[in-house]
Amino acid sequence: MKFVRFERDGTEYLAVEQNGALHGLPVTDRAFPGTLDDLIGDAEALAAAGQTLAAAPALSDAGARYLPPFERSGKILCVGLNYSDHTEESGYDQPDYPTIFARFSSGLIAHEAPIVRPSLSETLDYEGELVAVIGTPASKVSEGTALDHVAGYSIFNDGSVREFQHVTPQWTLGKNFDNTGAFGPCFVTAGDLPKGALGLTLETRLNGAVVQSAKIDQMVFSVAKLVSILSQSMTLMPGDLLVTGTPSGIGAARKPPLWMKAGDVCEVEIEGIGVLRNRIVDEPAKAANAA
Repeated sequence: MKFVRFERDGTEYLAVEQNGALHGLPVTDRAFPGTLDDLIGDAEALAAAGQTLAAAPALSDAGARYLPPFERSGKILCVGLNYSDHTEESGYDQPDYPTIFARFSSGLIAHEAPIVRPSLSETLDYEGELVAVIGTPASKVSEGTALDHVAGYSIFNDGSVREFQHVTPQWTLGKNFDNTGAFGPCFVTAGDLPKGALGLTLETRLNGAVVQSAKIDQMVFSVAKLVSILSQSMTLMPGDLLVTGTPSGIGAARKPPLWMKAGDVCEVEIEGIGVLRNRIVDEPAKAANAA
């Protein structure tokens, strides 16, 4: 099932996409099955919700405002240097252990929402990535059973302010500017995609030009490896997000650098999941002055 969360006229909806059409219900409907945050820990309830929504009336997306698929994720764990060609272009040695940093929900935006370039820096970069969503608690699980704990997948654009990413040894600051973490447009259940999303192609486009293209298979640490490794130190919980890393082609590695600027449109597409599209805008002067 491909689930889509959106808002229209102040009311939230949850829908499933079927043959290009959305079928779903508003939260105000008595038959509303619950939000994805409510359902993600119960595979049977999630499947039943999909059936309920699929049987609901078709919905027009006119006037709809997309929302991130999840908003109550306890952990958003991001993986750096997870494609060897990206590691090389970034000037690092390939690590033997995943490079982990955190993102916070305060910086997340949805499909079609603007990515905001902060006034503090012009070094706003794109990073197209696959998101794996945890469905059942995972603690000290093996690589062989790790995918049993993944409920499904989505898409992320890890908008990175490079100047601030490298101002400290930790990357957290440059990875958490407001309105830079694009997430969506949908959540696709694991059973509707190849196991571990292997074989799928990830492509990032800036103003229609392809700037990143890779197979998910090229990840140094697969989704199964990441779930297993991370679960050795922390219990991964339903709704936790694993943002699995970006391939080569980032703007920072180009000569001259290719930074995102106001008016640009960045799209991240993963076959079988969809296209995450965001326009770039400059931070409003009032907000910049207040800072």
